[in-house]
Parts: sequence; C-alpha cells; structure tokens
Amino acid sequence: MQNKEPHIRILKNGPYLVTGGVPLSEKVIVPIGEGYVYQEGRALPQRETYTLCRCGQTKTPPFCDGSHVASGFDGEETACRKKYAERATKIKGDLIDLLDDGRCAFARFCHRDSGDAWELAEDGDTEFLRSEAILAANECPAGRLTAFDKDGTPHEPEYTPAIEILQDPEEQVSAGIFVKGGIPIESADGTIYEVRNRVVLCRCGLSQNKPFCDAAHVTEEYTDGTQNWK
Repeated sequence: MQNKEPHIRILKNGPYLVTGGVPLSEKVIVPIGEGYVYQEGRALPQRETYTLCRCGQTKTPPFCDGSHVASGFDGEETACRKKYAERATKIKGDLIDLLDDGRCAFARFCHRDSGDAWELAEDGDTEFLRSEAILAANECPAGRLTAFDKDGTPHEPEYTPAIEILQDPEEQVSAGIFVKGGIPIESADGTIYEVRNRVVLCRCGLSQNKPFCDAAHVTEEYTDGTQNWK
C-alpha cells in the first residue's frame, strides 16, 4: 500500500521512491558577493509517485531509467544512524551556539558577506552578527549546521515538504537532492532515518556516506548531462 503522506523509500541498490505527491523542482546555486542564492532551474514534471536516480547513470535525470541494474550499482547505505544531536560537535559563542555534524554537501550557503557560520557564531558580538550566524546555519541544505540560542532554543527555517534537484554551475557540477520539510526517509532495510527538516541525498552514486551527499559530486566532477556549463 502506497503512502499518501510525503515519504521517500530507498530501494536496495536502486533509486529513491518518492510517494505522497511531493513537489519537485530544480534549483541552481548562484554566487552573490561572498554568499549564495538559489535561482529557478528547469521545470520538472509533477507526479504523485516518482523514482529519483541514485546511481548517477540515468539518461533521464533526475528520474530513474533502470541504469542502476546494467551498471551494477552498489547502493549500500553507510551513513551513521546516530541522531544528529549525538554525532554533532558544539561550537560555543557569546550570543549563539552552533551544532555541526560534518555532513557537508558543499552548497556553501554557510558563507556570507559578514563571514562564515563558524566565525559568526564564535566571534559575533552584535545582534546583527548573531542573526547572520542563524541565517548561515539555516541556509545549509544538508542540515549540517543548526544554530541554538543560549537557552537551548533551536533555529530552523519553516519548510513545507518539497524536493529540489540542485545544480552548481560555479563548480560545473550537478549537486545533490535537497529534501525539505521533514519528509521521512526509509532505508532499504525498512528502518526510518531520523526525520529532519533539511537533508541532501546523494544522486551521483559516489558518496561514501550513502544515502547522504558528501560532496563527492564536486571531487568527481559529476554532471547529469542536462546543463551547458560555460
């Protein structure tokens, strides 16, 4: 029986099966000053159920075309199953604290004109720098960074369930799958990963931290073939 609520199920050595009519779009990472913004990319078809490529070999990106079978894709999930708060390191500042679990998708939204998230959290001594630290953490699509007030109150952007396919022309690569709004992700073994507001899933097939992106698309210069990089 299919899920009517937003849900992602990882198929063994295969694609991500998305159910529940999750909105799908493409976003392009664009530099602005020392920071980054998203611009709209290609229009993608909207479906109640769809499969997204996980092996990086599809000829119909971002959708699966069965190439994982012919390529012998090994999609073993190797990511740590500990909860975010258990695996993250705390960076303490005077006005704000930061948790960092190291899961970097190299989207670079942690960098702003006023500094990077770590500098802003540790050294920020004004309300403006505190707010910049919160923005730098909140805009991390991978959910690597979370800003906390000194009383322990976390800051999170308000997202509704959606999936965004990321492109990164500055690096001339196709980036990961930005999953927003607390969509449950079910492992191939049937267990549910910790539900989080922001994560980036691997779609190049090369991550050493599957199913999550580890920026291998940058080091391996992965492109899905849909972009004409200049």
